[in-house]
Amino acid sequence: MTERQTDSRALFEKCIISEAGNKEHNTYKWDEYLGKYDVIRIVMTDFFNKERTVDEAIKVMKTRILDELSEEYPETKYDEQDFYFSIDRFYRKSKTQFVIVIDEWDVIFREYKDDKEGQKKYLDFLRDWFKDKEYIALAYMTGILPIKKYGKHSALNMFDEYSMTQPMQLAPYAGFTEDEVADLCRRYGRDYQQISDWYDGYRVSDIIPPDPGHERLIATGKPPAAKKYSLYSPLSVVKAMRSGFVNNYWNETETYEALRLYIDWNFEGLKEDVAILMDGGRVPVDITGYQNDMTTFHSKDDILTMLIHLGYLGYDSDTKELFIPNKEVRDVFRSSTKSRDWAVTFRALQNSQKLLEATWNCDQKTVAELLEAAHDKAGNRTYHSEAGLSYAVQLAYYAAQDLYTILPELDTGKGYADLVFIPLKPDIPAMLIELKYEKNAETAISRILRQNYPDRLELYKGNLILVGINYDRTVSNDSIEFKHHSCVIEKG
Repeated sequence: MTERQTDSRALFEKCIISEAGNKEHNTYKWDEYLGKYDVIRIVMTDFFNKERTVDEAIKVMKTRILDELSEEYPETKYDEQDFYFSIDRFYRKSKTQFVIVIDEWDVIFREYKDDKEGQKKYLDFLRDWFKDKEYIALAYMTGILPIKKYGKHSALNMFDEYSMTQPMQLAPYAGFTEDEVADLCRRYGRDYQQISDWYDGYRVSDIIPPDPGHERLIATGKPPAAKKYSLYSPLSVVKAMRSGFVNNYWNETETYEALRLYIDWNFEGLKEDVAILMDGGRVPVDITGYQNDMTTFHSKDDILTMLIHLGYLGYDSDTKELFIPNKEVRDVFRSSTKSRDWAVTFRALQNSQKLLEATWNCDQKTVAELLEAAHDKAGNRTYHSEAGLSYAVQLAYYAAQDLYTILPELDTGKGYADLVFIPLKPDIPAMLIELKYEKNAETAISRILRQNYPDRLELYKGNLILVGINYDRTVSNDSIEFKHHSCVIEKG
């Protein structure tokens, strides 16, 4: 706990906050708050570790806080068995509110990943300490993870939350800005372009709640437009400046192994998404379902959202897409994907991208060969099923997921088209795929035209590709035509 009488002006004079006010008259807005509060700073890693249970850690923390307060206010009697009553009593006697500063508030979700009951006790402790308490002027907590949710609710709903997906006013302070890094490069004689390639890449927006007194709001009735910031990883920049070595500093962090663990898990085809990201692509993500811990995952999106908060992925709030931000992080992904299994995944992605380009180019031979190769990976039990062929085709076109909305069995009014690819961008064609057995690819195309499938895609006429795919499952395995696929492509 800091003493209110300490002259703390020097702590702020070189900070941006010192510019808030009137320098000419030597009046600053932050003067109103200097020396007005008792500050309690807690580093949660000092209490929560594998040597203590959650109950023990909370008890030790309460005891130490009350001991320090009793040293500051020796005349005030308190009850060691009732922490919250005692905190209120110190406040009543001193007439001074508390500012609570907590570092690594979320350590419990890293050190006690599977202790759900302990996590709830910890959150209940913070809620009971802070929520609706007159003795609290401000509670400020920092950590990697957002506030923990249970279902759709949070036990700590009294906080304003700033994160890498929604930094709001704190956007320019979530990392080093381009101007700050450029200034550091000048001061330390470093190559700005090299630093930028390695550590830049996080994109955030300071969407700020409307300020009733803002000039633009008064003049136009609309709040000011959000500013976009390109942020750098502070730890890596500082180490590069001090050491002179532009290198990968992520492998020194405790979350390095977390990346390998979660992407190797391959939840819902996560490996394929990681392969796309490593190739410089973007992947759409829904961040709303994430429960803000490191174990509760209901979908692939939950894992990807966690990786955003851990800093392994950047997030574009405009397009709702994620990406690998820079060379440093891409190197971490590369180190985590060196196994033989990953070589198969990368090869499959390359083939998928070739397939998509061949379809756009109406290259029937290449499309047939690549789809045949993809279908060959199906097991013997499912190879000859319609569902097996459909699944193989969808998997083969995996690279199209970021460019299309893929609809299986679209109702055309006279039947169903097997697969329809609706483009998400105006400069790529729509695609309609019909699958057939034991006939020929021309029959599939004929069915498309006979059923008037393209009429259901009226908006895409002139920018529509019709694909008919067929193979004969009755051919014996000693024939050159065994499992051979044929393809016909036309433009509609």
